[in-house]
Amino acid sequence: MKYRQKVLFSIVSLIAIITIFISLHHQTQMTRLQQENHALSIENLTLQARATYQLEDVSIDLQDDYHHWATLEEMAEQMVNDSGGNFKKSWAIYLANEAKQYEVDPFLVYELLKIETGGVFDPELVGPETRYGHAYGMSQFMKNTAPWIADMAGLPYSEELLFDPYYSMQLAIVYLDFLHHKYQDWDQALTAYHRGMSGLENYIMENGTAESDYARRIQTNAEQHHAVVMAN
Repeated sequence: MKYRQKVLFSIVSLIAIITIFISLHHQTQMTRLQQENHALSIENLTLQARATYQLEDVSIDLQDDYHHWATLEEMAEQMVNDSGGNFKKSWAIYLANEAKQYEVDPFLVYELLKIETGGVFDPELVGPETRYGHAYGMSQFMKNTAPWIADMAGLPYSEELLFDPYYSMQLAIVYLDFLHHKYQDWDQALTAYHRGMSGLENYIMENGTAESDYARRIQTNAEQHHAVVMAN
């Protein structure tokens, strides 16, 4: 009788172990599927964003608009060379063309990105913690600012997209365009980008001018880039 009880106990234990194993396997499978679904969702958002801000004129015949594309090529080469290769050629071409669509100097945007990333141009950069949180991506946007800029640009928004270099550059260009139209002055626009619009007001009250070191460095370096391109 005891033998039968032991056998029965062993069978029940084995069934319990198998049941637990199957349950864990199903949970693992569900977790993996959820992770894959999340990754696909992010990829879909990225594709939607790129489709939204994808250049509509990439199929332009270079012979029909040679000067435009030759200028972009020269500017892109200058950015790549200045960055020591950290700023990719594809990023530079996109930045130069998109900035010109908004009539924003591409070198202003490039120099802003260089300062914001410390010259490394890391798309996955997470800035130091502040009382407002962290800043993310190549353009260093915070989560309280990026959503309304994306909405203004007609772009989808997710936190993961802040690490997409093209998306990040697009937000920076749109925001700079907004700030420049608001203030009609690059010192104010750039200082507001760096400190926030309320921070700009405080800076002017304290210093009597919007000409910050941040704004001055960006504009001075942008002018130097133009001089190099003109000399070539």
